[in-house]
Amino acid sequence: MSSLNRREFLYMMSLLGSSQLFAKSHEKIRDYNSLEDYYKIKNFGNARFMHMTDCHAQLLPVHFREPSVNLGFDSNFGKPPHIVGSHFLKHYGIKPDTRAAFAMTCVNYVDNAKRFHRIGGFAHIKTLTDHLKNSFGADKTLFLDGGDTWQGSATSLYTRGKDMVEAINLLGVDVCTGHWEFTYKEKEILENIKALKADFVAQNVFVKEESLMNGVEAYDEDSGRAFQPYVMKQMGDNRIAVIGQAFPYTTIANPQRFIPDWSFGIKPDEMQQLVDSVRTKEKPDAVIVISHNGFDVDKKMAEVVSGIDFILGGHTHDAVPEAVPVKNRSGVTHVINSGSNGKFIGVLDIDIKSKKVHDFRFTLLPVFSDLIPEDPKMKKYIEDVRAPFLDKLTKPLATTDELLYRRGNFNGTFDQIICDALREVKGADISMSPGFRWGTSVLPGEAITFDDLMNHTSMTYPETYVREVKGKDLHAILEDVADNLFNKDPFLQQGGDMVRTGGLSYTIDPIKTIGHRITNLQLSSGHKIEADKSYKLAGWSTVGSASTGEPVWETVTKYLEDHKHIKNLKLETPDIIGVKNNPGIELALYGK
Repeated sequence: MSSLNRREFLYMMSLLGSSQLFAKSHEKIRDYNSLEDYYKIKNFGNARFMHMTDCHAQLLPVHFREPSVNLGFDSNFGKPPHIVGSHFLKHYGIKPDTRAAFAMTCVNYVDNAKRFHRIGGFAHIKTLTDHLKNSFGADKTLFLDGGDTWQGSATSLYTRGKDMVEAINLLGVDVCTGHWEFTYKEKEILENIKALKADFVAQNVFVKEESLMNGVEAYDEDSGRAFQPYVMKQMGDNRIAVIGQAFPYTTIANPQRFIPDWSFGIKPDEMQQLVDSVRTKEKPDAVIVISHNGFDVDKKMAEVVSGIDFILGGHTHDAVPEAVPVKNRSGVTHVINSGSNGKFIGVLDIDIKSKKVHDFRFTLLPVFSDLIPEDPKMKKYIEDVRAPFLDKLTKPLATTDELLYRRGNFNGTFDQIICDALREVKGADISMSPGFRWGTSVLPGEAITFDDLMNHTSMTYPETYVREVKGKDLHAILEDVADNLFNKDPFLQQGGDMVRTGGLSYTIDPIKTIGHRITNLQLSSGHKIEADKSYKLAGWSTVGSASTGEPVWETVTKYLEDHKHIKNLKLETPDIIGVKNNPGIELALYGK
């Protein structure tokens, strides 16, 4: 394995419960089946950070299949997180059909899901994080939440994120930042932040100059920052700076109309100035960034901004069991991602000596719901939140013979259901659905409930549309999204996966430049897409002006209730050029 000589330590899941928890990359994997085996953690150092990100409002334990396609090219070829499936197992020395393999890969997913059950759930997370905090010392522990917390479920939509604000208050989160949090209205966001017990930090969100002149409040009128950019925390004898980095492309990837007064960006120059200022003014023992940039963007930020010890990132939903070192002009910054959907808690233990980080250990803990008891208070809270909607949420809409999932660079099976529903119900030639990375999985043989559907569609701009689109415009849409996904410059990537399509096939060459990646556009009938011919396109989730159609969950509900059972689902995945030896694709599972 390539990382034998690295100074950072990996979490190798099988070693939990052994006398030496933190394994270097060459140590062998074992598997365990009890709470004591998995979570008897050996403490290290004098400051502990617990990290959760991208839970997407999943209060209950979930099934969530990790991707079979997460392609990396150029400098990211073969590097985490662009290693999937059996390649991931080989890279980290994890045996197939273990808990580690189930939590972190798509390999033999259905059988392992039935064997190891669901992962996550806030009642289980509460038990685990309380144990981690109390066993290390509550006064030396911080709980960081990387955002995408208030959105992704029916109850989060119905309560406008308030259910999740109280949930993370009960969980004991200390510092957080955001992304989909900004898809509520400005007033609602500010009300939710006020209700938080945690500090909400975001150095890269600014109040527009015109809005400032019109009396819109900023956290700091001199800089124009909308929110607190950082917070100082006392952790035992150490003072730690925690800087926030919200999703930089929020008003491009999501509607600006909900938050007209705020602007976003990566802001690396501002980040460098802030880090320098904090280092000079506050004299912290360590500087931590809680980020929602996405993994590759965080790696580039770590290259161009010096003085950060660790970036604890999110947005791209990557479960990476190592802290990845990135060199910059002043030393090394380590980048960490802790998965999504409440599946993992990242644990970063650092040893501070002489006012600097001397050493560290990073541990990526899967939250196995069958091994961890539920916290009674959190369990009661979740039951109370769901109670008013329970009959509606648990209503079965259809059954399935297929594994239904979303996550992956190209069409997932649940995305295909959405695309098929849009085409059939709206009478369209072609359908498109956004490449969101949130959305839980449904196992074969299970009922598809309204709750499951809302886990893929609950958002504040769900309206459907039907419009006439020329063939050349379809090509332009696909090229634009592909460039966002595969651009060589991480700062020009906005996260998410390729737009999902129904009734349309194409070929993609990811390593080419914009305008040249997409070829061979055809209808499912086999007819070639003509540039100047118009086609009826159905879709949902418009970022610009609002659509007027019914919410997409109503469209898909009609489709599921009409079909009653999903079987022999045709997954419309593109032909990909140049990926035969790429460890970012599990060819045996691509399209399955």
